[in-house]
Amino acid sequence: MFSPDQENISTGSTKGPVKYGELIVLGYNGSLPNGDRGRRKSRFALCRRPKANGVKPSTVHVACTPQAAKAISNKDQHSISYTLSRAQTVVVEYTHDGNTDMFQIGRSTESPIDFVVTDTVPGSQTNGDTQTVQSTISRFACRVMCQRSPPYTARIYAAGFDSSKNIFLGEKAPKWKTLDGQMDGLTTNGVLVMHPRTGFTEDSKPGVWREISVCGNVFTLRETRSAQQRGKMVENETQELVDGSLIDLCGATLLWRTAEGLSRTPTLKHLEALRLEINAARPQCPVGFNTLAFPSMRRKEVVDEKQPWVYLHCGHVHGYHDWGTREERGGGEGGGERECPMCRARGPYVPLWLGSEAGFYLDAGPPTHAFSPCGHVCSEKTVAYWGQIPLPHGTHTFHAACPFCAHQLSGEQGYVRLIFQGPVD
Repeated sequence: MFSPDQENISTGSTKGPVKYGELIVLGYNGSLPNGDRGRRKSRFALCRRPKANGVKPSTVHVACTPQAAKAISNKDQHSISYTLSRAQTVVVEYTHDGNTDMFQIGRSTESPIDFVVTDTVPGSQTNGDTQTVQSTISRFACRVMCQRSPPYTARIYAAGFDSSKNIFLGEKAPKWKTLDGQMDGLTTNGVLVMHPRTGFTEDSKPGVWREISVCGNVFTLRETRSAQQRGKMVENETQELVDGSLIDLCGATLLWRTAEGLSRTPTLKHLEALRLEINAARPQCPVGFNTLAFPSMRRKEVVDEKQPWVYLHCGHVHGYHDWGTREERGGGEGGGERECPMCRARGPYVPLWLGSEAGFYLDAGPPTHAFSPCGHVCSEKTVAYWGQIPLPHGTHTFHAACPFCAHQLSGEQGYVRLIFQGPVD
């Protein structure tokens, strides 16, 4: 559908380093509220490094005293320490792996973290909105290992190595010895992964959420996010990421897109062309008869005077007006219920915003549908896909949410078909 070189997508045949894929944080419409800065941004490209930095397990030191474990951990190499009791710690040393590249994700801004991720606040438009009381994302949340040779398989593991090249699983973290004598464990709040069935396509269906261990094994979910008892091991599933895999870090959810998948996804240029096309059709407010126009792709603080608004219960698109509100119900943007003058349906009345994070789109179809209650607009196949995806929320609940702002979806489907007045419809 699209040529890979239309934007910054590289599958290895074009100039620059090979791109393994991209991680995109759900809840942001193209960038962080106050812009992307350094390692903290809404999307992160994983590219082949000039020199491999992957690691793999080597020596296992069993029945160490804490003092001996500390001495081993202080060596200039990676290690994972499993504290079994105050008197016993198992340390697994890791050695260099020239076949893989390692990328680490977490809340910490220390140098080992490649992609800094903080808690997503639904609907946040400024950094002031994103301040949470206490983060539930681990400082060193997870690591992704990518094969440096085709097919560039990406695998995810819970926990990341800190500045001392160590991972410490304390007494309270779930940990155990595997059948082959190796150690494994889970992080406090866990790393959850969901692989969609048949990949990130219009035909895909949501898979089952699983938990990934420190060694990359797959388990059913714990009863609650930080329960001490691990789930059951799922033998026939792997930690390999596929196009459309979702990774939840308990506070933020990431979407994995492969380089190949991105080459089939619309680019920002395609989305801008769709915006110009719908505006060129000069949609009208059916009551005020004024011409409506979607503003530029970057959402602004102030609603544009030509901005389209929608009645979410029926889908009729209007220009903004301040009538049709019962006084006792309130009104204004995001306010109480309003009555549609076309069909008398009562419900929320909100401005429409184009979804401008191209990585969330399943196709380049026209922007005909809007998520409810936020009003983000995209193609029918895109709203239908995200409307069926249960995303982790809190410690043990799941709900569908708009990928562009993370608002929980409302209504029977979570989205509405837009009914424009004029030649667009």
